[in-house]
Amino acid sequence: MSLGDLTDREQRVLEAVITAYVSTAEPAGSRAIAKRFGLGVSPATIRNTMSDLEEKGYLFHPHTSAGRVPTDKAYRLYVDALMRLDHQISRDDRVWLAREIADGGSAIEAILRRAAESLGIVAQELGIALGPRLDEVRLTRLDLVPLSAERILMVLELERGSVRTVFVEVPGEIASGALMEVARVLNERLAGLTLTEIRQSVGARLKDGASTQQGAELLNVFVQEGEQFFAMQAPLEGDVLLGQAGVLADQPEFSNGARMRQLLALTDTRQHLADLLHSRRGTQGPTITIGNEHGDPRLEPFTVVTAEYRAGTLSGVIGVIGPTRMPYEKVVALVGHTSRLISDMLS
Repeated sequence: MSLGDLTDREQRVLEAVITAYVSTAEPAGSRAIAKRFGLGVSPATIRNTMSDLEEKGYLFHPHTSAGRVPTDKAYRLYVDALMRLDHQISRDDRVWLAREIADGGSAIEAILRRAAESLGIVAQELGIALGPRLDEVRLTRLDLVPLSAERILMVLELERGSVRTVFVEVPGEIASGALMEVARVLNERLAGLTLTEIRQSVGARLKDGASTQQGAELLNVFVQEGEQFFAMQAPLEGDVLLGQAGVLADQPEFSNGARMRQLLALTDTRQHLADLLHSRRGTQGPTITIGNEHGDPRLEPFTVVTAEYRAGTLSGVIGVIGPTRMPYEKVVALVGHTSRLISDMLS
C-alpha cells in the first residue's frame, strides 16, 4: 500500500496515532497526540486530520471514547510504507535468544520448539513454527528389524535427530544374513540423499545390489515399493509447534478471556495454522498478514508475522501470532533475527 492518498500531515498524524495506541492500548485523542509528539500543529488541527483519516478508513471512533483507534488498513499502510526497518534488537535479547535456542539440543523438532517459545517470550506474542517437510531431509542411516515371518520394520534415521519407521511386507521369513546384506546395500546407496532424491531414483540405485538369492528377493521389494516407503511429505511433528500462550495474558486484548479463548480454539485445531504457514514457505523476507487480510473470521483479531529459515535442503517457517495492536518494528526484527539463528544452527 502506498502513501499516495495521504497528505504529509495525515501521514504524520496517522503514524503518531498508531504509535500511541500500540504503546498504551488506549484510543488516541488529539490533545494527547499534540502533547506527546510535537507535530507543530494545534489539537484542533490534529482532530480535524484524524477525522479525515477516519473518512478514508484508517481510523475508527469507539463509541465509548473520544479518541480513535487504527484500522487494519492503517496497520497495513504502516507496515508497507511507514515502518522503519532498522530496529535494533538489544544485545541482551540477542544473547538470550541464541542461548535459549541452542539449549534445545540438536534435533530439529527441539530447536524449533525452543525457538517458538523463546521468540514468543521476547516478542510478548505467541511463537509459532513449522518444521521442514520430510522430503527435504537427508537420510543418515537406516536399519531393518525383523518383526515376524512376513514383516520387517525399516527404521529411518534422518538428519538432525529425526526418526521415522515404515512397515515392510516381505514374501517370507528372511535369514539374518540376507537382512544384514540388504541393510548394508540400502545404507551404501541411499544414505546422504534426501527422501525426494531417493524416491526419484531408488529403483536404479538398488539394481543388482545383492549377491545372494534371498537378498536379491528382499532388495527387489524395495525396488518395487521404494517410492511408497520413502513418501513422507508431512512436516516434522506433522503439525505446527507453538510457544507459550500465557505470554499474551498481560495484553489488554486478552484481559476478559474471550479473545484468549478464541486464540486457544484456533491453536487446538492447528491444521488452519499449518496451511497458513505452508503458504509462506519460499517467501523472501518477513511476511505479515493483518486482521481481515487472512480471509478467515477466526484470524481477524490477529496479526501473523513470519520469516522463512533455510539450511541447505531444509526450510520452514518461524514467527508469531498476536493482536493487531502489535509493535511491528520490534516484532519484525525479532522474527527475522530468529529465522537467521535457526538457519545457522541447522547448518
